[in-house]
This record gives sequence, C-alpha cells and structure tokens, in this order.
Amino acid sequence: MKLLGAEIKLGESKIIELELAKLHTRNNLYVPIIVERAKAKGPVLLLIGGIHGDEVNGVAIIRKMIKYGINKPTSGTVICIPVFNIFGYLNQTRQFPDGRDLNRVFPGSPNGSLASQFANQFVKEIGPVVDYVIDFHTGSADRDNVPQVRCVLSEEKSFELAQVFGAPMIVHSNYINKSIREALFKLGKTTLLFEGGKSKNIDPKVVESGVNGVRNVMSFLKMSPDIKPLQKSKVIIKKSHWIRAKHSGMLHLKATNGGFVKKNEVLANITDPFGEFEKRVTATNDGYVICVNTSPIVNRGDALFHLSIEHSIIT
Repeated sequence: MKLLGAEIKLGESKIIELELAKLHTRNNLYVPIIVERAKAKGPVLLLIGGIHGDEVNGVAIIRKMIKYGINKPTSGTVICIPVFNIFGYLNQTRQFPDGRDLNRVFPGSPNGSLASQFANQFVKEIGPVVDYVIDFHTGSADRDNVPQVRCVLSEEKSFELAQVFGAPMIVHSNYINKSIREALFKLGKTTLLFEGGKSKNIDPKVVESGVNGVRNVMSFLKMSPDIKPLQKSKVIIKKSHWIRAKHSGMLHLKATNGGFVKKNEVLANITDPFGEFEKRVTATNDGYVICVNTSPIVNRGDALFHLSIEHSIIT
C-alpha cells in the first residue's frame, strides 16, 4: 500500500510524516503517522486522537496501544495518528492557529484557511486508503462524558461495530456538517466516534475503555487473535437532551455520571456564596446521565446534565 507517497510493504512498520505547515521561522511542522502492516492482507483501521488539541484522553489511548504493541495486527493494517491537531495539542486549545475548529472544516479546500488546507490534504491523501476509523474525543471544557461510542443507529455496519467496541453506552448521533466523521462517511468509510472524560484531563478508566474497545474491534475484524469481549455495551441511547441551569451560582453535584435517575430526582444544588439561597436541579424524566458539567461555578443557561430521553437495554 502507498500512503503520502511512501510504500509500506506487507510485514513492514513505518513512521510517515504529514506536513501540517511551513512556518515563517523556516521550520516545517509535521504530524507523525505510525503505520503497522501485517504479513497477511486485511482491513485498514485508522485511529485518530487529538483532533481537538485539548482532548488528551484520545492521545493517551493511542499512546498506550503503541506502547504495548496492540496496534500491531496479525492481518491488515493499523494506522495511528496520536496527535492530529499538533498546534492545539501544544497550546492545549481546541482550535487551529487560524481560530477555526478543525472538526468543522472538512473536506476542506486546497486554497482555504490553514485548517481547511490541512483537512483537504487528509481527505485526499489518507481518507481513501482506510476502511474503518475510530475518532477519539472527550467532553469540552468542564463537561465529563461517560465512555461511549456514537454512531447512526440505523446504519447496520456502524451499529454492529459500536456494539463490538463495548463501551458502557452507545449514543445515536447524526453526522455533523463538515466534521471529519461526515467526510469519511461520504468516502464510504465505517466510522465510530468515541467520547470519554473531559478536556485537559487524563482519566485512566476512560483510557482503559478506549483501549479495550479497539482490541475488541480488531478481534472482530480478524486483525488480531480472537478474544472474549472485554466488556459489553448495555445501554443504547436513542434520544437525549440537556438539562440547563435556571440559576447562576456554585454547583454541588449529587447525581452519578453514567447512573440512572428518576423523574424529579435531585441531580444537583446551586447555591450563592452568601448562604441566602439553595436551588435544586431535578431530572425532567427517567433516564441515564450521559455527561455531567463539573464546573464549580455555573451561569444561568449553562448545560449541566446530558440525560437520555429514549433508551434501551441490551441483555
């Protein structure tokens, strides 16, 4: 196979560099791409971390896979891009230097912004080579996501792969306009989006869930020896919504992230710093808590709890 002009033969390992930018300081900036190709032919699996530079759990997941050789298949090819957005990773921000969200500019343009040009290069040079993609993300800011995989539930191949992955929850998610997931879907690729934890934070349980999920997928695709699933998805979220703060103040969480709550159950209290009021935040319906805002101070209108509206249980 050929990738970015480099030939990778059967049984070969190679690190390829994707040029991100030519800096005015006469330095070139590259994104390292780690390719492991087995001696036997098979599917091509792409693992992407850090498309938002401050979402480091995905970087940690791919790093652990490389350290322990999990990314070395017995058949097929595994391509790892641990840090997709090098600029954002170094500065611990979501955006590119041009202020754009890299995950909202695909498929990009060769004559567009810096982010758009990079996205276009990926779509033309790497996208067509792969068969399956797992894109790792976390909650933004102080939002802490339960480990979950997102896909369109009506798409048979994506849903099957989501079940195989084995995260605690599978969440229905339509394609977002100009996201990398949408761009890969238009190329005919099967893509999963993994969400777990929050930005600027490494959560060992989230990392473990991500690594185990990739191992399950590789086993299912016959890219590694058959293994008994390390965990099984039990909850499928078909529809969900956000519960928002009706008051500003200090947030005191009571609900457990990932737990099931009943309608009118107290999820949190919001208080002022002077001891004059204490307001309850209650569940609007029975459902599973998918994500929790962990900020100690919130403003009226802030999203506090991502709660399922329609769900089912796999037994």
